[in-house]
Amino acid sequence: MPDVCLSHRTGNPYEARFGYSRAVRRGPFVFVSGTTSVDAASGAVQHPGDAGAQARAAFAEIVRAVEAVGAARADVVRVRMFVTHAADCDAVGAALKDALGDVAPAATMLVGARFVSEEMRVEIEADAVVLAQ
Repeated sequence: MPDVCLSHRTGNPYEARFGYSRAVRRGPFVFVSGTTSVDAASGAVQHPGDAGAQARAAFAEIVRAVEAVGAARADVVRVRMFVTHAADCDAVGAALKDALGDVAPAATMLVGARFVSEEMRVEIEADAVVLAQ
């Protein structure tokens, strides 16, 4: 399916404000934007101060986005996690393992990030490749 180009938006207020999609699929490649725990309806950050809960919410949204463009959770090949505080790394890593541990994507975690909201403790990007239909 090399000519397939799909995008997915969630209603997250930042998507409309900044003009981007949550996920874009071009052929077999899927790119998921930095994802946080922002509630799409209210725009509020969910789970303020709890990086683990924010990461679990972000991973759930990432899986929904991947599926929305015709890929599957098992197609995720790379994850990038941006964390504000080093003390949160274990909780964010545990959320990765819970969400995608059996998939075992390549992963990077960077510490010291600052986000558009002080309440955000983690933001996660993902890439997927769809090899079979």
